[in-house]
Amino acid sequence: MGGPGFRDRRSSVTTTASATTATATAPGGGKRGKGEHHHSTPHQSPLRTLFIILSYESHGVASFQPGVRCPARHRHRTRAVHRLAHNVPVNDHDRPTALTPVTALAALLAPEGRALLDEVRGTRPDQELSVATRLRRDHPADLVSAALAQARLRQRAAAKFGAVDAERMFFTPNGVEQSTRTTVATYRAERFRALGVTSVADLCCGIGGDAIALARAGIRVLAVDRDPLTAAVARANAAALGLSGLIEVCEADVTSVDTTPYDAVFVDPARRGGRGRIFDPEAYSPPLSWAVEAARNAPRAALKIAPGIPHEAVPAEAGAEWISDGGDVKEAVLWFGGEPGPGTVRATLLPGPRTLAGRGLPNPPVRPVGEYLYEPDGAVVRAHLVAEVAEEVGGGLIDETIAYVTADALHPTEYATAYRITDRLPFNVKKLKALLREREVGVLTVKKRGSAVEPEELRRKVKPQGPNAATVFLTRVAGAPTMLVGHPA
Repeated sequence: MGGPGFRDRRSSVTTTASATTATATAPGGGKRGKGEHHHSTPHQSPLRTLFIILSYESHGVASFQPGVRCPARHRHRTRAVHRLAHNVPVNDHDRPTALTPVTALAALLAPEGRALLDEVRGTRPDQELSVATRLRRDHPADLVSAALAQARLRQRAAAKFGAVDAERMFFTPNGVEQSTRTTVATYRAERFRALGVTSVADLCCGIGGDAIALARAGIRVLAVDRDPLTAAVARANAAALGLSGLIEVCEADVTSVDTTPYDAVFVDPARRGGRGRIFDPEAYSPPLSWAVEAARNAPRAALKIAPGIPHEAVPAEAGAEWISDGGDVKEAVLWFGGEPGPGTVRATLLPGPRTLAGRGLPNPPVRPVGEYLYEPDGAVVRAHLVAEVAEEVGGGLIDETIAYVTADALHPTEYATAYRITDRLPFNVKKLKALLREREVGVLTVKKRGSAVEPEELRRKVKPQGPNAATVFLTRVAGAPTMLVGHPA
């Protein structure tokens, strides 16, 4: 349930009296985000340290191992991947160096570059100027800048890949931003293994996040991306994590690759262009229609798509799964040739996994606000499974278009967070401020669904002070703007 009218635009902000914490396309499979397609300007810190950001450029040298020829679907000519010698004269201080993104990666993979990466590990932003000044006495300036930039990317990537892996891997700025979180990739790889899959063609592989998870599940992977830098980074990551024996990286147009030798296909189309996110599935690179056709021709397949895809856009022969991690919706996946079966929907919550399968229930009735309010996980809302949660807790909706469930009793559920409601007010900032002052609330969490008011704006107006905590929901009850005040049950 949830229906097309259900709103998943929610946000929250937790505040104290002294602090605030917010909670809230080149065709053919080239990743405009996993593989850069435009020149990046050097990143400059406040201390004016020069950085070389790895971004896409068309260079003659494309990788760092002997040529890998992708299995061609047609007689398309694929680009050979040549070895880049590691004996580039990076220490020739009399000869000015001009490292491109691809040659910068090659230099970082060489002994001198690896030594520099070890030396700059853990460098804080306020230390970068002094570290760069010291290292440039013995190393080329652009190599030092490349090492510091890579160290910064590794620090950012730790949240997705874990500190241990991130310190050994290589990244591009958009690769960090758009790669699959390890917890999600690992879950999907286990799903493939449970289906008996032993080999996967990973199309639009990016920097290799999914390929790494598949290989660690014991699955052989052909990882394909058309961008030279992206393919090179994916290959470097496979080697860095000791997975080169299971991951073969191929630089090619994914539409030209023959996937018939593989048990399954995984496609992660680029969903960002020069102007940001792409919302039209046919504007993906490659388009969703091409990915669906590739999936239909494979024994098993999974297509990673944006979680906001309309349900009516899901092919009839696919099962749809929405995945959240730590309460944040990460992606939707279309499965072909396995569970969930054709026409079914499910929501999976990580860590766990905890999976809620749809049963085609009708929308639950609207009822008065009870003592408890349930906030379904975002994956549940996206999957239109709020009715399943309402049935589980014996509740109903507070409004026909709002995905909050209310009940008179507390019932345990893995798919929603329960709150005990202490007060219900019509929307009135002055009344809320007076109530919070009376309750001595200094830690205020503001959540909203169906309200135009921004949580931070409300916080500034009510100025919470005191030792106690509370949660306020800005929403609608039976169509009327309402504030519900309570705390986690």
